[in-house]
Amino acid sequence: MSALSRILDVLQGDAQADRVVPRRGHSVQLTLFTSAAMAFLAVFAMALSLASGRLADRWSDALARSSTIRISAPPIEMDAQVWAVLGILEQTPGVDSARALTEDEQRALLEPWFGPDLPLEDLPVPRLVEVIETPQGYDAEGLRQRLAAEVPGAVLDDHTRWRRPLVQAASRLRTLGWVSMLLILGSTAAMVTLAAQSALAANRQVIRVLRLVGARDVYIARAFVRRFTLRALSGAAAGTVLGMIAIALLPGSGQQAGFLTGLSFSGGEWLWPILVPLLSAITAFWATRAAAFRTLRSMP
Repeated sequence: MSALSRILDVLQGDAQADRVVPRRGHSVQLTLFTSAAMAFLAVFAMALSLASGRLADRWSDALARSSTIRISAPPIEMDAQVWAVLGILEQTPGVDSARALTEDEQRALLEPWFGPDLPLEDLPVPRLVEVIETPQGYDAEGLRQRLAAEVPGAVLDDHTRWRRPLVQAASRLRTLGWVSMLLILGSTAAMVTLAAQSALAANRQVIRVLRLVGARDVYIARAFVRRFTLRALSGAAAGTVLGMIAIALLPGSGQQAGFLTGLSFSGGEWLWPILVPLLSAITAFWATRAAAFRTLRSMP
């Protein structure tokens, strides 16, 4: 019998066996609250992981095909060196387009650090040339050597030193999100185990009477497994809905660009949280089953 069919068989229930399991009390409240809280956190962990993946892809795509040439030269030679660099780039295989940034564009780049009134004409600010490469790319080392020979004041920055740490950081955040999911499921299993053991201990006398009239441990354990699995499923479903509502209420990336504003689901990713209640129910099933048989075996 497969694990899924075994779970479905247990969930069918037995009215007589269900009377063994308390319908109220601390174990019921603990199971519902823990499942809901863990599912709520799991939704955020899932959103973090998926958003980090999108961020890593976006950073990688945005920086992979772009590079910058920084030109430092006296003002009277600056225009000539810019044109020389553009001429070299036109002859470089793998370069799709190249253009020199205007003063307004450079001022916009520096504005977050130096304010809006930065006098570029009075400062020795280098000129920047934006380079967009083709999908095949260009020979960065060869271009550096040619620039060094023909335009000594030009320095190529292909963004490798910036791109790699950013992509690595986003990838690690994605991994951290999935690790958090595993820890949340483990915590759910631990709390459900404690609740099941507490409920079994509280009904020790009832279990002894059932044994006297011929009830087997499998029959008794099935009742506890069913109850706690359904409680975990219902609690996790409520927590998942609340988590999705909280995610939906976060500011969108269109309101203010940033990492936290992108902490959301996109398109079909909104279907992923449906897995959270199912995983919680499966976790509760096996945790309760193990706890029930272990506790029943220890009872005289």
